Amino acid sequence: MLNLFGTPHRGGGFCDGRTRRDFLTIGGTLFGGALAAPHLLAAEARQGTRTSHKSVIMVYLPGGPPHIDMWDMKPDAPAEVRGEFNPIDTNVPGVRICEHFPLMAKMMDRFAVVRSLVGSSGDHDAYQCMTGRPRTPANNGYWPSFGAWVSKTQGGADAAVPPHLTLMYRTGEQRWGYPGDGGFLGLAHAPFRLSAGKGTGPADSMTLKGVTLEQLGDRTALVRSLDTIDRRIDRSGLMDGMDTFNRQALDILTSSKLKDALDLTKESPKTLERYGFDDPAFERDGAPRMVRNFLMARRLVEAGARVVTLNFTRWDWHGGDGKNFVQGKKDMPLLDRAVTALVSDLHDRGLDKDVTVLVWGEFGRTPRLNNMASRDHWPQLSTCLLAGGGMRTGQAIGSSNRLGEYAVERPVTHQNVFATLYHNLGIDLNPIREFDPNGRPQYPIDPGTPAIRELV
Repeated sequence: MLNLFGTPHRGGGFCDGRTRRDFLTIGGTLFGGALAAPHLLAAEARQGTRTSHKSVIMVYLPGGPPHIDMWDMKPDAPAEVRGEFNPIDTNVPGVRICEHFPLMAKMMDRFAVVRSLVGSSGDHDAYQCMTGRPRTPANNGYWPSFGAWVSKTQGGADAAVPPHLTLMYRTGEQRWGYPGDGGFLGLAHAPFRLSAGKGTGPADSMTLKGVTLEQLGDRTALVRSLDTIDRRIDRSGLMDGMDTFNRQALDILTSSKLKDALDLTKESPKTLERYGFDDPAFERDGAPRMVRNFLMARRLVEAGARVVTLNFTRWDWHGGDGKNFVQGKKDMPLLDRAVTALVSDLHDRGLDKDVTVLVWGEFGRTPRLNNMASRDHWPQLSTCLLAGGGMRTGQAIGSSNRLGEYAVERPVTHQNVFATLYHNLGIDLNPIREFDPNGRPQYPIDPGTPAIRELV
């Protein structure tokens, strides 16, 4: 994957662990790495697939947000289960959520909450949220992320903006900063990373490190020379017309459209205030509280991105006396403001039917408090929040038992969630089949997995 951002870091490199010399490879990876999309652009031109632009913004909450303290509260349960927080009514009759989401409560008709998400692997890892599958030794680095499948299937909506972008920060717990990769679909479909490690936001440092446009031109000439050799070898005809699409791939770096999308100074002060103020300090080994990345995600999908992922603060709270509730009082209102601002913004701009928003973490939390008045890992049950995408919102899907331990009605899996996202993007999964390096047929999700019927 390609990263254009870096903040000076001890040791003379950048915060993502790369050195200045590493950035000199950007021209070399242009046609063989994250921006190597010529064949994809060519296929789109032949098939006429670039006629619509649907997008997904995925918000990942690293560490396991407590389902029972957020969107599946149990006020009638014993005190050691229900905890300190109280539920409040929403504008959807019968749907109650945590008191620390008052903005969401006022517009719950624009959200749908799944209260019966099952099948978590139980690992502190973004992998399952990015791919729909638990990480195993066999599929580690092998299985493409959701964004990679979308990139492969639909390509870019705009030649100057990669279809698969990530605002996820690299975190101290590395798995919380994992945005997925291209897997067996190839590096060309890996996420184009816009945030690195600790430092300022990407809009402040959108530069080509150590590479001038003249140098890019020299590398383009080199690619043409190598293409001459490739064309002698290639007998399939796939190289025909590739010069045109190489130039389109180069447009991603030479166009200002992506940089403009990352420039929040182009937004009105009123819009910026709507999202709140960023806290760039990293929460221990998690991500920073960058609420305006939600706004940046909206700008990126407007510019042409199909999938944008981001991570937000740190939700692993079971250490320390009562930390679950101390941190909840701090982070839940920030999430409330950021996600409601995003959904309202999309609605006001007429994008609510085109852009799907998904908020989730890797698992839920134990219904019963531990001896430190906090909650431990609970992979048996979790929740997720969805909005936009033309879905039937204003509802709670599924339910758990009276103690919030397991699903008793309408269990939903990660695969069901991804099937819903593909449906919202207008992707017909039936004809999609890709062969891995071993020649085995593979599919974006398990064949026959349905979307969440209540939503689509």
